[in-house]
Amino acid sequence: MVNEERTERMGPVTWAAGILCLAVCMAVFLAPAHAQSLNGRWAATGKTMENGEQQKAVLELKQDGDKLSGTLHSLGFANEVTGKATGAHFELWGVGWNDPKPFLTGDLLNGELHATVWGDQIVARKASAADDIPLPAYIEPPALHKVKSNGLAATPPMGWNSWNLFAEKVDDRTVRTMADAMVSSGMRDAGYIYVNIDDTWEGVRDAQGNLPPNHKFPDMKALADYVHSKGLKLGIYSGPGPRTCGSYPASYGHEAQDAKMWASWGIDYLKYDWCSAGSIYKNDALQPIYQKMGDALAETGRPIVYSLCEYGMGSVEKWGADVSGNLWRTTGDIRDAWDSMIDNIEKQVPTAPYAGPGHWNDPDMLEIGNGHMSDDEYRTHMSLWALSAAPLLAGNDIRTMTPVTRSILMNREVISIDQDPLGKQASPVKNGDLETWIKPLADGSVAVGVVNLGGAAAQGTIHASDLHLANAVTRARDLWSHKEVKFVNGAYAAPVPSHGVLLLRIWAK
Repeated sequence: MVNEERTERMGPVTWAAGILCLAVCMAVFLAPAHAQSLNGRWAATGKTMENGEQQKAVLELKQDGDKLSGTLHSLGFANEVTGKATGAHFELWGVGWNDPKPFLTGDLLNGELHATVWGDQIVARKASAADDIPLPAYIEPPALHKVKSNGLAATPPMGWNSWNLFAEKVDDRTVRTMADAMVSSGMRDAGYIYVNIDDTWEGVRDAQGNLPPNHKFPDMKALADYVHSKGLKLGIYSGPGPRTCGSYPASYGHEAQDAKMWASWGIDYLKYDWCSAGSIYKNDALQPIYQKMGDALAETGRPIVYSLCEYGMGSVEKWGADVSGNLWRTTGDIRDAWDSMIDNIEKQVPTAPYAGPGHWNDPDMLEIGNGHMSDDEYRTHMSLWALSAAPLLAGNDIRTMTPVTRSILMNREVISIDQDPLGKQASPVKNGDLETWIKPLADGSVAVGVVNLGGAAAQGTIHASDLHLANAVTRARDLWSHKEVKFVNGAYAAPVPSHGVLLLRIWAK
């Protein structure tokens, strides 16, 4: 749990930011303190989770003047922390988390730590041996071998994921109504077929090690049947560690058992999130650990798309296909913000050679329609994901989309760029505030996107000589205005708004 790419969802990461990993774990713990020193072990409990378990954590702190260091232990996690103290006040950061803000701030009051963890108020008291939270026994990773391809995801998967908007509030009814909306809105017919349940569906393992869903999902097999009846497919979430990002039971030591269970339910897609595995394994174990689930899925005999969520660690693009991965995260978690979206897509650039049919680089889900970017920024978001041959997993409320959101997510001309069977990933060339992405397509045409990264409108120009076409341009089409455009003297120019995009498809003789 010390990787630079740690995101708000990994490890005990952030609550507010979007993937309730440490966040949820953290909300249970507090931080330091003694009358004059923060040295010692401090225990706190948090809310009761949807499966009836209670969040809890123990913080071990050492104070040296105004400097703090230590370890946070929570359900399935062990994370190093660092911080500073000013009198009775203290602040803590996670070691290796790429976040300038402290995840915890608090004060020592009357022998207790009164703190705020990602917006949640908690109180920690001196810990005893009874508060210890041991990690499970270490399981040696398997020897490396190549897992046979499952033959799925010839084009980037398209669908919807519950996390960005619903987080822990997802339930059976939400999934059913979302499946209904996928059909009625036209999303299904536009290619969005996966309805993916993210974290917090899990119950508690029984005496035989089986992991049923919690009360939010009373009958997962019936839910899968319902989703299938709509012409859609159902996805589920787990991870190779003892706990998910949200502190729920994950698949550590139960890989084959869980895979068999998901297959019996009729699951079609698995998102497998590293999270607490980082408290047990180092990054050099990523491949064999993901291979273990790849083998387990293959053994079920059911076609299940395998999505590796390891945040781009361990050069996953070089080995993801060898564990039968169909897509793999190349970035930290996305936020519904321009800087986050652009940062994630820029991290795609070095991974481009490894994308292709059956195995895709994944810059995370779409934020289109969630309300914190402009329409121009959302069109740029959609364009860049299509140019990068990225999975298109919507994260908004399909049931209440505005006409503009519909027009962006269901622009079939843009979707066709993403779903092009050649499977090439575009790479950018930058010229000041303008960035040009060129993607070759199966029919010999090219898709070209000019993105304006600046704060003011700018003139975007596309030169035919830069497109490496075999012959002269015969046709060009603006995929957002849905109009034919003409090259004059070997070039086409048009204004591009701030944070906007000019997206063309261009044909030659």
